[in-house]
Amino acid sequence: MVVALRYVWPLLFCSPCLLIQIPEEYEGHHVMEPPVITEQSPRRLVVFPTDDISLKCEASGKPEVQFRWTRDGVHFKPKDELGVTVYQSPHSGSFTITGNNSNFAQRFQGIYRCFASNKLGTAMSHEIRLMAEGAPKWPKETVKPVEVEEGESVVLPCHPPPSAEPLRIYWMNSKILHIKQDERVTMGQNGNLYFANVLTSDNHSDYICHAHFPGTRTIIQKEPIDLRVKATNSMIDRKPRLLFPTNSSSHLVALQGQPLVLECIAEGFPTPTIKWLRPSGPMPADRVTYQNHNKTLQLLNVGEEDDGEYRCLAENPLGSARHDYYVTVEAAPYWLHKPQSHLYGPGETARLDCEVQGRPQPEITWRINGIPVEELAKDQKYRIQRGALILSNVQPSDTMVTQCEAGNRHGLLLANAYIYVVQLPAKILTADNQTYMAVRGSTAYLLCKAFGAPVPSVQWLDEDGTTVLQDERFFPYANGTLGIRDLQANDTGRYFCQAANDQNNVTIVANLQIKDATQITQGPRSTIEKKGSRVTFTCQASFDPSLQPSITWRGDGRDLQELGDSDKYFIEDGRLVIHSLDYSDQGNYSCVASTELDVVESRAQLLVVGSPGSVPQLALSDLHLLKQSQVRLSWSPAEDHNAPIESKRCHPPPSPLPALFRPGAFPSPGAFLGGHGLGGLTFPHGNLEMPVDLGTQGPRLYPTPPQPFPTSHTLITPLLVYFLAEYDIEFEDKEMAPEKWYSLGKVPGNQTSTTLKLSPYVHYTFRVTAINKYGPGEPSPVSETVVTPEAAPEKNPVNVKGEGNETTNMVITWKPLRWMDWNAPQVQYRVQWRRQGTQGPWQEQIVSDPFLVVSNTSTFVPYEIKVQAVNRQGKGPEPQVTIGYSGEDYPQAVPELEGIEILNSSAVLVKWRPVDLAQVKGHLRGYNVTYWREGSQRKHSRRHAHRDHVVVPANTTSVILSGLRPYSSYHLEVQAFNGRGLGPASEFTFSTPEGVPGHPEALHVECQSNTSLRLYWQPPLSHNGVLTGYVLSYRPLDEGGKGQLSFNLRDPELRTHNLTDLSPHLRYRFQLQATTREGPGEAIVREGGTMALSGISDFGNISATAGENYSVVSWVPREGQCNFRFHILFKALGEEKGGAYVSYNQSSYTQGDLQPDTDYEIHLFKERMFQHRMAVKTNGTGRVRLPPAGFATEGWFIGFVSAIILLLLLLLILCFIKRSKGGKYSVKDKEDTQVDSEARPMKDETFGEYRSLESDNEEKAFGSSQPSLNGDIKPLGSDDSLADYGGSVDVQFNEDGSFIGQYSGKKEKEATGGNDSSGATSPINPAVALE
Repeated sequence: MVVALRYVWPLLFCSPCLLIQIPEEYEGHHVMEPPVITEQSPRRLVVFPTDDISLKCEASGKPEVQFRWTRDGVHFKPKDELGVTVYQSPHSGSFTITGNNSNFAQRFQGIYRCFASNKLGTAMSHEIRLMAEGAPKWPKETVKPVEVEEGESVVLPCHPPPSAEPLRIYWMNSKILHIKQDERVTMGQNGNLYFANVLTSDNHSDYICHAHFPGTRTIIQKEPIDLRVKATNSMIDRKPRLLFPTNSSSHLVALQGQPLVLECIAEGFPTPTIKWLRPSGPMPADRVTYQNHNKTLQLLNVGEEDDGEYRCLAENPLGSARHDYYVTVEAAPYWLHKPQSHLYGPGETARLDCEVQGRPQPEITWRINGIPVEELAKDQKYRIQRGALILSNVQPSDTMVTQCEAGNRHGLLLANAYIYVVQLPAKILTADNQTYMAVRGSTAYLLCKAFGAPVPSVQWLDEDGTTVLQDERFFPYANGTLGIRDLQANDTGRYFCQAANDQNNVTIVANLQIKDATQITQGPRSTIEKKGSRVTFTCQASFDPSLQPSITWRGDGRDLQELGDSDKYFIEDGRLVIHSLDYSDQGNYSCVASTELDVVESRAQLLVVGSPGSVPQLALSDLHLLKQSQVRLSWSPAEDHNAPIESKRCHPPPSPLPALFRPGAFPSPGAFLGGHGLGGLTFPHGNLEMPVDLGTQGPRLYPTPPQPFPTSHTLITPLLVYFLAEYDIEFEDKEMAPEKWYSLGKVPGNQTSTTLKLSPYVHYTFRVTAINKYGPGEPSPVSETVVTPEAAPEKNPVNVKGEGNETTNMVITWKPLRWMDWNAPQVQYRVQWRRQGTQGPWQEQIVSDPFLVVSNTSTFVPYEIKVQAVNRQGKGPEPQVTIGYSGEDYPQAVPELEGIEILNSSAVLVKWRPVDLAQVKGHLRGYNVTYWREGSQRKHSRRHAHRDHVVVPANTTSVILSGLRPYSSYHLEVQAFNGRGLGPASEFTFSTPEGVPGHPEALHVECQSNTSLRLYWQPPLSHNGVLTGYVLSYRPLDEGGKGQLSFNLRDPELRTHNLTDLSPHLRYRFQLQATTREGPGEAIVREGGTMALSGISDFGNISATAGENYSVVSWVPREGQCNFRFHILFKALGEEKGGAYVSYNQSSYTQGDLQPDTDYEIHLFKERMFQHRMAVKTNGTGRVRLPPAGFATEGWFIGFVSAIILLLLLLLILCFIKRSKGGKYSVKDKEDTQVDSEARPMKDETFGEYRSLESDNEEKAFGSSQPSLNGDIKPLGSDDSLADYGGSVDVQFNEDGSFIGQYSGKKEKEATGGNDSSGATSPINPAVALE
């Protein structure tokens, strides 16, 4: 046996125990056991009439234990008592008293105690108090009526019979309804019913107290109490008075750990309310509950801290009454140190500690073998010292069982503990010839667990018989284990452990093998990664080749191997991948390489970096600068998340310098302080004032030199600073744009304040966001709001345009100023215009909306336009002039087609000449090319065709139309269009040449014999020309495609073909293509085989379900399986159903007329050969015997009667219609008024308003008259519907009862591309193309 020492060494640091415990593995010696009580009856045992009395006392011990009993201190022999049965068990002294009645039980009342003895001593049970209780009876009494005036108090007594077990009290009336209790009427803990004040509604003669005795499972009731309430005109108010308790104070004793219940019930008018106080300290709210409308206080789990005064206070408007409870908390005895049984060797000292606590302090008494120590001889070796029993220099004759008993007025505690002095020979419990393995450099532990009495001595020897302790690397433990530190390869060998005491000595051999230590050759490396990214740690290690290696991963002491399949961690082949990094993922990650002998760990630190945290606080100062539209903003630094928010310096720029840093290229500092719509900011940098440009290209830092650059061409190395990390300052205007934030600019990350250049009349609320190289953090809390003064506009609108939406107007539009550019509460626009080329005065108008309509203009005339912003503080800068045009008219130019070039069967090139721009009446926007299919070349479609559009740019005069259908006629229109719309169209008709057809539909294979089969198919939906026939190819699947045969079928109307001379054991791949003059089209492929291969019946997936009188057998036909017919037969005991012949492709069969709750066997036969057997059981409650069929149950009779009833019903309906109808009109006339939906005129189609309809097919697909190849036999029990025959019928009746049928079934849906619920195209449900 091999021991892995890594699991052993923690056991070696236990100090040796002075007390002896015989191990379970110590065998070969017959060790006796002192008696130990294992089960006993409870201390208090209450029995009732008809209950058996059972007193238990069971104990273990060797040799066998003998039992005796005492009752009230006198020896009691259960065997000698009449009606007592003693259990005949070797470890039991229990007995049962039967035939119990009230008088019989009284005879056995008393205090019992059981003693269990053998030659090693006597164990004793605790006292068992047996109490007998008879059937409860209410003492007979005469109950007089209780008379009281309205408003007075009254108490209805209950006084139930006493019981040893707690009972339950209920107050009810004679109708067994509970008396309603509230703040006025309540039941006390003593069972009495208290009325704080009575009302006339309390006047009843049936107040009955019920007492429930759970022990006897009986309920008894008191005689009804008649409460008579005398009505009075005026009830006298009175202050509260306590009905319970009646005195002003009382003293109670509460037991520790038990609940305490205090009660106060008061009378008075109005009804008093009760509240509870604790003058001696706070009320323990977590353990106090108030019940019975606050009249009862219950304190759970009483402790010493609950000792003190509790006060109940009854109050109403006239006064109050109180009662003080003085609670003393006492405790029944409980163990502090319970004496324990132990084994001792000769000469040792035995000590049994018995420490008990309680209130009052319990009294401790000792017994030895059940006899009080006071009654023993004085020359005993024991002594009692501070509650402990001590024996010195024990010998085997001192073996005994002791009893420590402690008690006070609240209870008793008893503990049995034995002192067992044993003398046993030495024995080594560790297995002999055990092999230990350890790695070089580690510490090995060789076990030698020995036992004996006295305790044996242990020494270790090498193979030469000399002690191993001469080498300082070897060290022994007191429990016999040998430790060897700093192991070396030459430590491999055999070691001998020898154990001896005064009776014998024994020896075992331990084998030690030294292995190579595990080493991590490449450990994980510390890294810094961005939040949200992933990180990969790798680990490689070397192991001893004879050991089982393992590499696991830990993160901050947490084992990650269990999470290897999660989305967070991926562990494989020594790699740890952590996905979606968060800041909580940073920490130490360890690669743990281990074998069963050693563990090596390599750690790496992961630092997760990311965008900064939120700026915690903002402050505004220098508010007096608001008149100059400036303010100073300060903030607290944000958390950098391991990526400092600070600026960094850059190396000198390369030569030559950009133009910015050449002499004379520096703008003045004042250029940065104004002229920005969002404002700007400046901040100090050393001794220089470093302004920030807030243009659209982002923040750039320009150095402002303290003196001009020299004019020579000497290159200067300037200080270029750029932001790797910074603060972004944003603002919000809650008046103009709430919840929208705009950037004011950015400052370096080592700066926490700046002076802001603001725009006029903006309600600024600021926030600051920290940014580092990983992105922005969360924004700061917002600042207080400041408002800048008004000013004239500094900008004019942009994107000024002039375009007409009618032929005689021009609409001038522009992009309105943003609200932050208004510089005032409102802004208006001064619009000026005049016709281009004239030098006359400008027409102008001031408007608030961002548009102006100029009427009565000529068609498509250019105008000069200017738009200027104005507010109540003045005008904006002089605006620029923009050219606009008045409204356009529809084009009058007709594109002239040059021709259409056929590219292939599905694409053409259309060309036309450019139109005269003067006839466009506006800006030429392009050309619209519209085309649609009119049908095949054989037959034009009578349905509305789907129209396609192509928009061509104005500078292009040709377009390729692709995706056309071969062998089709198309109509083409080309129109020029401007902003007004489309002009007149030039039309042309062209045809596409013939193409290859689509794939044939529904190719099926039917087995004929072992060497022949038949193919069925349907023609393709898309002929794309005139079909000329089919090409059929086939080859065996098992010969790698070799030997493929192909031949042409010249008849285009052909739908089936037979193949003969096929191999009976090969599967074939069949490929069928339809052909036109352009060649074969797309192929349809199927696989199959002959009857010899595919005709083998496959019922591996067959199953059967059953109802009450039917069963359904279903199966899934195997793909490629030939269709065949087989017979299904149902057989039951004494009965046989004929079943039916069904088709394999049918998939299911339903057998009806079965008996309920009957087992049936289902047999399947093919050509009288048995194929399959299965069983099924019908539902129901039993087999039903049907009576012989009579005349009334014949089918023809039922049909005849049903037909007569139906004819009578139709006659009644016609008579009713004729009587209620004043006149008739022809059904034909009404039908003629119906308008066919396809004959309705359509709206005039305009550009962009075309409705997509399904295009027509020029070929007719096969109809529903074709036979089904895969579903020719319908399952029994399936339902037919009109949908199965090509359509669903919507039936309507005219007022005179005439019939109108409007059919909108499958054929119409399929012709328009609809998809009915019957499924995809198949031989059973073919898609029908109509022309």
